[in-house]
Amino acid sequence: MTDRAERLQRRLDPVLFVAAMLTVPVLVIQASDAGHGWDVTAEILNWAIWATFAGAAVALLWVTPDRRRWLREHPLDVAIVLFTAPILPASLEAARVFRLLPVLRLVGAVVLARRMLSTEGVRDAAILAMMTVLGGGAAYSAVETGPDGQALSTWDGVWWAITTVTTVGYGDNYPHTTEGRIIAIAVMAVGIGFVALITASAAERITRARRAEASELSAVSAKLDEILRRLDALEKRG
Repeated sequence: MTDRAERLQRRLDPVLFVAAMLTVPVLVIQASDAGHGWDVTAEILNWAIWATFAGAAVALLWVTPDRRRWLREHPLDVAIVLFTAPILPASLEAARVFRLLPVLRLVGAVVLARRMLSTEGVRDAAILAMMTVLGGGAAYSAVETGPDGQALSTWDGVWWAITTVTTVGYGDNYPHTTEGRIIAIAVMAVGIGFVALITASAAERITRARRAEASELSAVSAKLDEILRRLDALEKRG
């Protein structure tokens, strides 16, 4: 990446960070029957977030001389533009969690981010997600069972929590009470974060492997250059 592209990337990073963080409330609003006004607001924000990522990618491609190389080195940016466009089918809505991954890239130097992307971090997140499914499902069935809610068993609540935390959302069961909606927001936030964390952890491992391979190739290349220099010196002496 050229100096010009790097300067532009540093200027765009804060904007992309804000756009990525706005993805969470948008997903929560669209998954929770909040009302027509909130749905319209979420749809506008959804388009604005996607346009921000698309505009940033186009701008960086514009100032980068080797555009093919940039596309190869930034698969996440390309995936966000291609697979999170608002015009895509509803079945691909879960792909919008990819918009959260730039946040991890921007804070990648922070120890907490490294801890979260480690095997222990993913394990702890999985435990949290499991506790959220069991506890949230039980609490959901309790608050939704009554004159203002619906008759649900604990298993019904756990099933609802599983479909919600995995961002599947079949729609066969949704909260009718205020308490149920609050629990739904918490479960959705945990689910979105967990899916994003797993994806980011896999991407980080792939990137780390590629960096290690590139480092090894660089070391081998340096040794070969040294050998060639010594051979040239021997030929000149001869």
